[in-house]
Amino acid sequence: PDFSSSVKLKYVKLGYQYVVDHFLTLLLVPVMVGILIEVVRLGPEEIVNLWNSLHFDLIQILCSSFFIIFIATVYFMSKPRCIYLVDYACYKPPVTCRVPFATFMEHSRLILSNNPKSVEFQMRILERSGLGEETCLPPAIHYIPPKPTMEAARGEAEVVIFSAMDSLFKKTGLKPKDIDILIVNCSLFSPTPSLSAMVINKYKLRSNIKSFNLSGMGCSAGLISIDLARDLLQVHPNSNAVVVSTEIITPNYYQGNERAMLLPNCLFRMGGAAILLSNRRSERRRAKYRLVHVVRTHKGADDKAYRCVFEEEDKEGKVGISLSKDLMAIAGEALKSNITTIGPLVLPGSEQLLFLLTLIGRKVFNPKWKPYIPDFKLAFEHFCIHAGGRAVIDELQKNLQLSAEHVEASRMTLHRFGNTSSSSLWYEMSYLEAKGRMKKGDRIWQIAFGSGFKCNSAVWKCNRTIKKPTDGPWEDCIHRYPVHIPEVVKL
Repeated sequence: PDFSSSVKLKYVKLGYQYVVDHFLTLLLVPVMVGILIEVVRLGPEEIVNLWNSLHFDLIQILCSSFFIIFIATVYFMSKPRCIYLVDYACYKPPVTCRVPFATFMEHSRLILSNNPKSVEFQMRILERSGLGEETCLPPAIHYIPPKPTMEAARGEAEVVIFSAMDSLFKKTGLKPKDIDILIVNCSLFSPTPSLSAMVINKYKLRSNIKSFNLSGMGCSAGLISIDLARDLLQVHPNSNAVVVSTEIITPNYYQGNERAMLLPNCLFRMGGAAILLSNRRSERRRAKYRLVHVVRTHKGADDKAYRCVFEEEDKEGKVGISLSKDLMAIAGEALKSNITTIGPLVLPGSEQLLFLLTLIGRKVFNPKWKPYIPDFKLAFEHFCIHAGGRAVIDELQKNLQLSAEHVEASRMTLHRFGNTSSSSLWYEMSYLEAKGRMKKGDRIWQIAFGSGFKCNSAVWKCNRTIKKPTDGPWEDCIHRYPVHIPEVVKL
């Protein structure tokens, strides 16, 4: 039999991991046992004589105590505040916004009647997209031709954002006056007044609220907002921060014939999420998660990476989002850079040692050795990969050597809701909760990609075992998932 796949090698690997990961414990236990044995061997009189031989005076005791208290004070003051994710809410579009494949293709044939090749191209993309029949588009896109007016775009923003906020208030008991920090991210729709001002006006938030509106930062803007909220919560004690992540589709539906710009029409759908973060100790018990790490990687210095997701006009002057053919290769490079940074923060010592030894071996002995890919399954129980498209999920599953179960949440989110941009990660978290898989102590890795080009990661630790929710975006359909998604759906 092949030794590499034998049971013996499996146990050798498990033994290696245990020894390396618990090296200090295995080293200290025999030392402590030896000291204890020596103490037991000594008689009571010898122990008393040893204690009496130690001379302490009052000044030494006071100085030592002061020094210990000083060091402890500096340590606790410099220690970063814990950031808790109290709860979050995802927007669930109404059934009236549903866009089955037949409806989408019928609209495409009517809108692009002069270019049947573009219609055929969209059909091929949709067949292989991994999307299901229940994804939704805003009402303005349902018109033939679509009516992407400013009023319609504002209407979509109000429905998505206010619905998510209302759900968050209901779930957490948070009052609008309790919000100290507000961050809204939406890449392609940036009106004046801003979307954050729209939220402040709707809920009559305090005049001294710290509000931010992030635009143009792509599908990874949600994690950028989390990073910004974390930094603000570090310097503002006893505060609540609300992050709203969404993408407004109405003004960004492309009606031209450029294939690179037609692709987003087939993937992007309605969606949004509102997240409550807090640094208050009183929220520790009821909070769902604790933020552990946020790692951001930006490849914008490279021209190809900068232009791989680009908003521009086509030859006819119609604005759309152009996706480059090099997108997946660029995403792979960004992921490698991000993994290089996050790996030492989360991987156990056994994986870091193997990676280091392989790296030394390639540099010193043979550069043709295959690079060692760390097993991130040892660092995380759950993976939330941005549901940007089937190719994105496939590529990350392959590169990170994940099982079908690890990418299940991402595939099912893409199937049920489509690519909802920066909010897709929260639909995936909601899926895992709806399946009852979130246990206390579980670690979650969120990975998102965005224009620029960026790859951002966030690591969360489950604060308590989460019961299956009775509401949320998966409420009426979680019993049907997971579903089989064929390679090609014939339309």
